[in-house]
Amino acid sequence: MNFAIVGCGFIAKKHAAAIEKIDAAKLVAVCDKVPATMKFYKEEYGAEPYTELEKMLEKEDVDIICICTPSGFHASIAVQVAEAKKHIIVEKPIAMTVEDTEKIINACKTNNVKLAVVHPNRFRPVVQELRKIMDRGLLGKISHANCIVNWNRNQEYYDQAPWRGTKQHDGGVLMNQAIHNLDLLLWFMGTPEQVFSMEATRFRNIEAEDVSVGTIKFDSGALGTVEASTTVYPKNYEESITIFGEKGTVKIGGTNALYFEHLDIMDMTDDEIEDLKESIKADPWGTPGHQWIIEDMVTAVNENRVPAVTGEDGENVLKLVLSFYESSKLNQPVQF
Repeated sequence: MNFAIVGCGFIAKKHAAAIEKIDAAKLVAVCDKVPATMKFYKEEYGAEPYTELEKMLEKEDVDIICICTPSGFHASIAVQVAEAKKHIIVEKPIAMTVEDTEKIINACKTNNVKLAVVHPNRFRPVVQELRKIMDRGLLGKISHANCIVNWNRNQEYYDQAPWRGTKQHDGGVLMNQAIHNLDLLLWFMGTPEQVFSMEATRFRNIEAEDVSVGTIKFDSGALGTVEASTTVYPKNYEESITIFGEKGTVKIGGTNALYFEHLDIMDMTDDEIEDLKESIKADPWGTPGHQWIIEDMVTAVNENRVPAVTGEDGENVLKLVLSFYESSKLNQPVQF
């Protein structure tokens, strides 16, 4: 299938590299307002460059379009792409507001095109194994879970582009960095019922938050805590999810949540636990998440099924972030 990329910043290179690794995919076009950013894709992949999306949609035989622009532009571009009858893979967050998210989802449904949201952490081997453990009920009833993203994004990171750290086009640590872990938290724990959160901008000269702490009550009755920051000195410190059940405790951790830091389950033997830990250590990244999502979209189109990470999945985690923001603004718990 023929692919195009809209928005040729940093993340677009991950999409291009993933497309290149898939036999059934080919990058044929790229689109960006700045011509210089497209030179790499022309030289490396032979992709035709366009500065106007309309012209690319008119001229190129494209099946699937990856939207890699700043987040605040996702909705307007996605609607235009859907109306051109092209399937869509959109970077996280799906949009900056629920209203814009609904526009994207409705445009895709109206035009009968498929929509996938890039939440690649779901496809890390350790995350897949934890999902299997939970699906088998090995943890039993869940009491609570912790979600932690303590990373470093220095001022130079935010100064790379004027949209970084803005509330309109980027958001802060919750919307930009921690949203992947929040997606996993929802995937593991289900639907939130109530949230309470506090945000602050402590070190970085940005409009949005650089540190956040919050709590969640899920509809199951289980509780959750969230801690996220880009203020850690001098580099990324921890990305982890810990789930506490009546029959087991599991922590996925490290600087990038790639390993079982703790795995203690009543109905697994010590040998089974050690073998599982060692299998993850042997290949912690597995197939890169972007490649997984892009290949899944090709298969979804061929089999006429929904993609693995849907627009509704993207909307749910966006709603969680926005609920945190609302709670912080009101300084009180809010219903999800």
